Amino acid sequence: MSSTLPSSADDTPVFYETEPHHHPEGASTMLGFWIYLMSDCLIFACLFATFAVLGGSYAGGPGPRDLFELPLVALNTAMLLFSSITYGFAMLAMEKGKVAPTQAWLAITGLFGLAFLSIELYEFANLIHEGATPQRSAFLSSFFTLVGTHGLHVTFGLVWLVTLMAQVARHGLIAANKRRLMCLSLFWHFLDVIWIGVFTFVYLMGVLR
Repeated sequence: MSSTLPSSADDTPVFYETEPHHHPEGASTMLGFWIYLMSDCLIFACLFATFAVLGGSYAGGPGPRDLFELPLVALNTAMLLFSSITYGFAMLAMEKGKVAPTQAWLAITGLFGLAFLSIELYEFANLIHEGATPQRSAFLSSFFTLVGTHGLHVTFGLVWLVTLMAQVARHGLIAANKRRLMCLSLFWHFLDVIWIGVFTFVYLMGVLR
């Protein structure tokens, strides 16, 4: 719909658009979620930078070679990477409109995520039992903060995952639920990328240094 108004000396009509612009449904949600992920990137960038500065300050205490068990950390990494793969299968099933396979793959993803958290809590418990607490040194403070923050994100992702499974069970694969699953997919893969950085920068380089 348009309207005309004279705007020049010769009264030539000028057309003005009066119809509102239509945006795809959920566009603002996806944009907002991307902004959130960028802010999370900044948080982890600060934590990585802090670890880079403080990671060599052992205060006469144990260092990475004394504390880290690479086979255990590698197993933990595999759990998170497998969860990313299974979430991908869930998204493929979602695109085909298959509710049951989508739910099944989401459940498997949740189990892998729970396994990841269990191994991480086991590692933390062992470190604290050995006296390697966050207040022992700057290295351990930055380590627990970085790895713990990632673990909190995984915990939040699992709560989100269970909530979405309940929503899909109740309402099916409606457009809103598909959009929410897509947002969680971005979040979950983002956590995988961050953990690869943690595994390489904190554990692997720490032991091999």
